[in-house]
Amino acid sequence: MGKQITTSIFGKLPSNETVNVYSIQNTNGIEIEVLNYGGIIRKLLLPNRDGVIENCVLGFDRLEDYRDNSPYFGAIVGRYGNRIAKGKFRLDNQNVSLTQNLGDHHLHGGSKGFDKVIWSVEEKIEPEAIALTLVYTSPHMEEGYPGNLETTVTYRLTDTNVLTVDYIARTDRKTVVNLTQHSYFNLSGNPQQQISDHQLRICADKILAVDHELIPTGQFCSVETTPFDFQQRKPIGQDLLDEHPLMSIGKGYDHCYCFDSNQKSLKEAAVLYHPKSGRKMDVYTTAPAMQLYTANHLTHPFAPYTAVCLETQGYPDSPNHAHFPSVVLAVGETYCSTTQFKFSTE
Repeated sequence: MGKQITTSIFGKLPSNETVNVYSIQNTNGIEIEVLNYGGIIRKLLLPNRDGVIENCVLGFDRLEDYRDNSPYFGAIVGRYGNRIAKGKFRLDNQNVSLTQNLGDHHLHGGSKGFDKVIWSVEEKIEPEAIALTLVYTSPHMEEGYPGNLETTVTYRLTDTNVLTVDYIARTDRKTVVNLTQHSYFNLSGNPQQQISDHQLRICADKILAVDHELIPTGQFCSVETTPFDFQQRKPIGQDLLDEHPLMSIGKGYDHCYCFDSNQKSLKEAAVLYHPKSGRKMDVYTTAPAMQLYTANHLTHPFAPYTAVCLETQGYPDSPNHAHFPSVVLAVGETYCSTTQFKFSTE
């Protein structure tokens, strides 16, 4: 079977803008559906060890649900993935105030983040891959962020079953940027089945400590002898309901794992494996951290703990912590980040 791209209309927004769905398929039959609304990965069709192909991400069939009810299913998150305390920080001795869309705090880019805008899409069939390049220019002061920010995100699916996500951004005024991809993975192919039996390995020995609202305190916690230790592959459900204070806050995993912040090359971040189906996903990234989220707060028609998010990114609330890796983007600089998802069976 050959590489192919197909396009169809998914729906229309109240603004009368058309939302398209782009289906890209490699030579092995792996297929990914992407919306130009939010850059959303709507479907990820993967074979199990017996060749049975099933959708391995959570998503909706209706545009209205993505618009009104979505917990960022499959979306590009920006301008800032994760939380910024009180929606405030200082930049060049100036106060910046962002939209507060999570109580008093700012989450995932605000009320209308990158997950809720229309991206322009360019399709390309390459010799050994198939690619969708998405572009969106966020205007100065959108959701409170300074600078016109031009963002390009490329989804590239290779014939070796690797999905590469490349993020590039440039600004005309100093700003902050932290982009991520928010797919909810369930490698069983059954969106009603909990991910407790998925085995996970994370290549990190520390997490960020957080307060009762999941805002970083600025401190780090070793994962050793805690439920956060995934340095060796273990079932996600093994410690999912542990009574550790940091687990109780989020009612499960919703924590930032920190890698070597000085290493900006592509490195192994995590391995997710579902023993029954044999599906395996290796994650590599240039990002300094990854948020592990076990879908603790999903509501109807889905249920809690039926997916896991592996959100490669900068540290949450970095603009308020000088010792965290910088997320500042200056004029003339280019924000670059890459994450790879390698699919296989064993």
